[in-house]
Amino acid sequence: MMKVEGVLPAVRKIKDFEKILKSDHPLIIILETRVAQLPQIVSYARKFQKKIFVHADLINGLKVDQYGMEFLIRHVKVDGIISTRANVIAMAKKSNIVAIQRLFAIDSSALEKNIELIKKTKPDYIEVLPGIIPSVINDIAEQTGIPVIAGGLIKTEADIEQALNSGAIAITTSNENLYSLK
Repeated sequence: MMKVEGVLPAVRKIKDFEKILKSDHPLIIILETRVAQLPQIVSYARKFQKKIFVHADLINGLKVDQYGMEFLIRHVKVDGIISTRANVIAMAKKSNIVAIQRLFAIDSSALEKNIELIKKTKPDYIEVLPGIIPSVINDIAEQTGIPVIAGGLIKTEADIEQALNSGAIAITTSNENLYSLK
């Protein structure tokens, strides 16, 4: 399994994607694009020796079912999948690509339900949003034993340090001003 650590650039716009290609980041997360653009994006990234994870739930025009996952894994050849859906995580794991379960920490009830789901699906990583709540990051890491990635609402270097000091192994951000931080 690929080791994930530090600041992970999460790209929403093609102009940001082009900037990241020239960086030393080995991994790019594609948050939003159209399904028709995805094969070209991944192919182009490979020319720069980049690994690509996609947030399957946010790809416009993609139905995230067995056939959609087959398209992402066999045709597009993504390196990892991010999703809030347990069935998507299960399909990614079955196909031996990195599976990241996205979890929204909106209240204690949602958190409990998500942790129970995660214990069943056993993703490779958990992405916790918002990533600025230290106690939640720590609790999820301790309760699941699965590495946690912090994402969402991370705006400063201090936010990154706080998330990493709270038990996150990495942070995702679409804020290009934070891409250069390690």
